[in-house]
Amino acid sequence: MLSEYSLEGKAALVTGGGRGIGRAIALVLAEAGADVAVASRTLEQVEQVASEVRTLGRRSTALQVDVSDSTQVQQAVARATDNLGKIDILVNNAGISYGAVPLAPLQKQPEEKIAGDLKAGLTDEQWTRLQGINLNSAFYCCRAVANQMLERRSGKIINVSSMTGILAEPYYTAYDSSKAALNMFTKCLALEWARFNINVNGIGPGWFMTEMTKPGFINQEVHEARVKGIPLQRLTDARDVGLLAVYLASPASDWMIGQIIYLDGGQSAIHA
Repeated sequence: MLSEYSLEGKAALVTGGGRGIGRAIALVLAEAGADVAVASRTLEQVEQVASEVRTLGRRSTALQVDVSDSTQVQQAVARATDNLGKIDILVNNAGISYGAVPLAPLQKQPEEKIAGDLKAGLTDEQWTRLQGINLNSAFYCCRAVANQMLERRSGKIINVSSMTGILAEPYYTAYDSSKAALNMFTKCLALEWARFNINVNGIGPGWFMTEMTKPGFINQEVHEARVKGIPLQRLTDARDVGLLAVYLASPASDWMIGQIIYLDGGQSAIHA
């Protein structure tokens, strides 16, 4: 492997690391040489991933944390730092989606098949919780690692956004707006911390088959329509996101800041 892509001697914290894309990122970072702290609300899941990281010969710690709670985030970052010695790489991957939920109840269902009941509008609680996990958590985590990264004048931060941060959809107002805001957060923080040699970038995945996205593939007809909308005409494995994360976490990307890289089979290029 090219030395510029090695993560030997580095320590990473991955939120939402118990399953799906987060799990894939944690494992590929470990393959590249990093020790990894894995954080999630579900302790059993992160303990399993931490165990998998250790089988790769890397140190790992499992952290149960609600990343929408700033106090819990501070405590989790402190535990990760104590256990691994430092945090060189922060991956803000935690996120949730409710599927298709209109802003207000709609009396008429659309003709196309939608994974959701459009007669139930978005509640205050749903909006607040989604923004708290998808957007606020990145703010809390970046702030929590700031002191050590700024003091060392080095660090890599990767915010996992979505192609829907630039591609609007009906019935996904809460989710898409949270990802669009995360994109701008990424760019602004990249400029703010550039002079401290801290690289802040983002990954915008397209459609991946994960536990969270399963409602978006409600039947074979919808599944085929999703794939048809991808120029490469296929889905891929979440491991591909991990491979891109290794690049953004490694010295190979030292001259890149404020970028959102869309890993979506070309779907965002159609509408660019």
